Amino acid sequence: MIFMGLMILVFWLFFIRPQAKRQKQQKSFVEGLQSGDRVVTIAGIHGRINKVNEDGTVNLEISPGSYLKMERSSISMEMTTALQKSQGVATAEKK
Repeated sequence: MIFMGLMILVFWLFFIRPQAKRQKQQKSFVEGLQSGDRVVTIAGIHGRINKVNEDGTVNLEISPGSYLKMERSSISMEMTTALQKSQGVATAEKK
């Protein structure tokens, strides 16, 4: 019985808890999106947020004058963070 309890505890610590933490981070990331942010979607589309709509969508400018209406949840936190870090490094190298 103790062995079964330990297995459940380990499963919770290594699988359920980290996944819940990532979901909270993703939710706060999506809620914090603002106009002008450079983002990457889950599909790999790079663009800049032109407008944040009330219905849970954003207008994403992918090239000057070209816009896509996308769900906020389709924006990847991991890829966007990596893009911002690489742009920060590139900007620092230019200075």
